[in-house]
Amino acid sequence: MLKSGVSMFFTDYSMAPGELGQALESRGFESVWAPEHSHIPLTRKSPFPAGGDLPKKYYDTMDPFISLTAAAMATRTLMVGTGVCLVAQRDPIQTAKLVASIDQVSGGRFLFGIGNGWNQDELEDHGIKFGDRHKAARERVEAMKEIWTKSKAEYHGEFVNFDPMMTWPKPVQKPHPPVIVGGAFPYSARRAIRYGNGWIPQAARGGYKEIADLIPEFRKMATEAGRNPDEIAITVWFPKRELDLMKRYADLGVERVVFNVESEKAVKAMPVIDEIAEFMHKANA
Repeated sequence: MLKSGVSMFFTDYSMAPGELGQALESRGFESVWAPEHSHIPLTRKSPFPAGGDLPKKYYDTMDPFISLTAAAMATRTLMVGTGVCLVAQRDPIQTAKLVASIDQVSGGRFLFGIGNGWNQDELEDHGIKFGDRHKAARERVEAMKEIWTKSKAEYHGEFVNFDPMMTWPKPVQKPHPPVIVGGAFPYSARRAIRYGNGWIPQAARGGYKEIADLIPEFRKMATEAGRNPDEIAITVWFPKRELDLMKRYADLGVERVVFNVESEKAVKAMPVIDEIAEFMHKANA
């Protein structure tokens, strides 16, 4: 059975995270997801990947760890995930504590979706060169794993460097919450295979029109790299609402699908959520 989730840019004009979380949990959804942008520079060295002007919600989105904590506190079983956390532009020591803390207060319900960022200006404001973002993100993830799993952690890299230190809490989930790597194929696939527990693929490159078409290639890549592909769970982001496609995803071993709901109050958002819930009921029938 395919798990299902909803992603929303939480803002001061959207549904509140707790309100949305309760609505999703009561309708059988597995998870709620929140994206991240610390800020949006007024310059634009990088075009918006979806084309056109950057939507207002990108400027207005709340911190995902705050909004997801609110969603976790309002629910009992709903998983809460970053979709995605921009780890290249975050301090790894502080972020490791945030991840462990939200996993603790939620009782082990956190999903750590990560991405390396598309906005060059935003990254540069955080002191990261655009071309360095992939290596910086990898080092941050590796350093956070050391922090989560060891009582005395240390890490020495080009972008992250600290001597032995102690920090708590440790996550509830062992060895740590799943690190779910998002991005364009094949580059994000390689990163997920190298240091991820899950993968959020994009099919924008490589000649693939549909994510389902590249999953067999991903499994082959994982096997050749010495990873068991069944241990790297696949999450499909913003899929088409087509029953045949959902069956294909399930047959290919996709773990979950995540649907976008716009940053609206309940009066506009809830009819969309009910439509998605009914669609997933049919898909899993």
